[in-house]
Amino acid sequence: MTKISDLSKATPGQVRSLQLKELEILKYVAKICDQNGLTYYMCGGTCIGTIRHHGFIPWDDDVDIFMLREDYENLYHNWEKYSHDSRYQICRSDATHNYHHAAMTVNDSTTTFINFRTQNEDVNQGIAIDIIPIDHLAPTPIGRFKQRINAILFSIFINQRLPDHQGKLLRFLTALPLYIVRSPKIRYRIWKESERRMTEPQPGSTQLVELASGLKGMFRPFDPKWFATTKMMPFEDTEMPVMAGYDQYLTLVFHDYMKLPPKSQQLAKHHTAMIDTDTPYTAYRGSAYLKNEGHATH
Repeated sequence: MTKISDLSKATPGQVRSLQLKELEILKYVAKICDQNGLTYYMCGGTCIGTIRHHGFIPWDDDVDIFMLREDYENLYHNWEKYSHDSRYQICRSDATHNYHHAAMTVNDSTTTFINFRTQNEDVNQGIAIDIIPIDHLAPTPIGRFKQRINAILFSIFINQRLPDHQGKLLRFLTALPLYIVRSPKIRYRIWKESERRMTEPQPGSTQLVELASGLKGMFRPFDPKWFATTKMMPFEDTEMPVMAGYDQYLTLVFHDYMKLPPKSQQLAKHHTAMIDTDTPYTAYRGSAYLKNEGHATH
């Protein structure tokens, strides 16, 4: 069993155990997508890992995949029909659950991965992979302005947490609307309506964009040609798809992505309260999350 409280102090062997659990989830999601004609792409650090390491970046602690909005919503709304293993659940913030996360995840309910951001939430706390939507960028300057304003409102009110490592000004501009709007119901209505508006059809769109990944992503358009086809690449003991234009995508986002970062930056990034690869998260209710409820009885 691998049990980790502070991920920043995990050994390489412990990080590897976490990665192997994430690989299981990734393979399951890949199987469902392949069976149902849904396209997905390795992205972010997972895409770098695929190209540079043919697997995980050794110190990486998560898996990220892209899906175009149409397939993203298809997977979410049809998960119960597509999935036949109850251990895997698709998780996305809604009126009664807040993951403090703008994208959605697929979680293994037989494991534990408790982020500090969800430590006080009654949500699925299993090890997960992130699924990030790609949207169509509005074709006109006014349309893009409106779309980005809605994306910013969506991000503030769905995440409901202050951004780290992005400067005091951005923290203040995030904190202010959250201070003004305290009601969970009103916050939900704001982000839900903002999400609807930012994802409206965009006739004439010639670019794609990440609207759910932070401020930088909103102003970093992608060429649809990069995502028109996929290329299967070795990843650990299997193969996974990357976008045909992976070099252009990675160069745009990460610049010299084949160069290893300094040793001081080769660190896991999540701030965790508890990880357990073999125990359901419900066993930690009252001890590692929802502490005000007392210790778990199941």
